[in-house]
Amino acid sequence: MIRSGRLIGISLVLALIAPLAAEGAPVLRVGVLDGSPPCSELVGQGRWQGTAVELWRHVASRERLPFLLEAYPNARALLEATRTGQVDVGVGCLTITPERVGTYRFSLPFQESGVALLMQTNRLATVQALLRGMLDPKLLGLLAGYLLAIGLVSVAVWRTEQGHPPGWTAEAGTGPGGTNREWWRRYALVFQVLATGPGTNTLVTTTRGHGLVVLSYLIRIVFGSLIVSAITLDVLREAPVSEELPQSLGELAGRRVAARPGSVSEKLLRSPPLQGKVTVVALPRLAEAPAMLQNHQVDAVLADEQQLRYVRERAPRWQRSRLQLVLGGERPESQAFAYSPQLAETTAEGIDRAISETKRAGLVP
Repeated sequence: MIRSGRLIGISLVLALIAPLAAEGAPVLRVGVLDGSPPCSELVGQGRWQGTAVELWRHVASRERLPFLLEAYPNARALLEATRTGQVDVGVGCLTITPERVGTYRFSLPFQESGVALLMQTNRLATVQALLRGMLDPKLLGLLAGYLLAIGLVSVAVWRTEQGHPPGWTAEAGTGPGGTNREWWRRYALVFQVLATGPGTNTLVTTTRGHGLVVLSYLIRIVFGSLIVSAITLDVLREAPVSEELPQSLGELAGRRVAARPGSVSEKLLRSPPLQGKVTVVALPRLAEAPAMLQNHQVDAVLADEQQLRYVRERAPRWQRSRLQLVLGGERPESQAFAYSPQLAETTAEGIDRAISETKRAGLVP
């Protein structure tokens, strides 16, 4: 990978090096973190793309710096290459952690980002949780109480109206002398009208009957409010499956979590309080995250939030609908390029100045 990346880099910048080399400008060896969209990624034969790559191209053009590009598979390898002088500049969204500050040399930060989790939506578990919530004893008790209250009012209306409210005629086969089946059908209609509301104005003729209709209306209001409150405050609140959606990084214990080797995310998973409690799975490229989740190779993917968001948005629609971001923006830190200790101070100052001016112009976050 590294050797092919070097050859690709040579072909990419040959036109840039020639005139500048003639002026005596040193050719910078630039390592680029591969497989980390939208920051930096090799997308084809000699084709690099990403916000960090575009920023570097802008900086190199402004400072008239010739360079050769070389691909690196992960942040650890790239940072070590800059520390040992194998490359002059490491390009990517490299997070400046407190542990790295004492070991590596960084450029002026150009953006800030935190980590997030990418997980697969468990639709079946969500449906099961909702069904369990709908069977909540409190909700079932309210429904039973409502039906019982309406049933008692329906009996009272039935007796008050003597079993034949206006419009129900013997000629239509629904008179008081009808069969038991007709009797139950008429009673069911009274119950349905009182339970739902429409038609109550034609259901009764007596004063007492009108009073019972008003009572049924009050029952609907009171029980309706109680049922809605129970669903909103109890059922829906308990519906999310807590074991599927961690509320903090500490809840990842016992899960299989993918992270890029040498990344800040891997460091978090291998440090207390998660050290030894999480099965860390190597993630070669971020683009492979959706497939690893879909194939149940891992339970979650921990990585830079903007990178996970980018990967999710570019997944096929059927796949994207099954993915969700969790715990976005956890532990935000600055990101920058990395410098070799041997890089000339004047060159580093020029790169920093170009980054600052690019940020001021609003070309980067």
